[in-house]
Amino acid sequence: MNIKQTILKALILLQKGDWESAHNVAQSNEGHPDYDRLHALLHRIEGDEWNAKYWYRRCKINFPDISTEEETSLLIEAYS
Repeated sequence: MNIKQTILKALILLQKGDWESAHNVAQSNEGHPDYDRLHALLHRIEGDEWNAKYWYRRCKINFPDISTEEETSLLIEAYS
């Protein structure tokens, strides 16, 4: 499975409510921007804004001003 497919799978798991499995994917390749982006979203959903901001900074993305649902949908579209 390539990176794009792996991230998409994690996002689908997240949509199904399996935050933990999606988080395991994010942690599996820390330092890669795609995985760090997923990690940022996950901590934002968790409500840990400080940690989410850390991960957004790592992948050079500003903290989003859209809902986590919108962000998840945009990422699913981008990785599909």
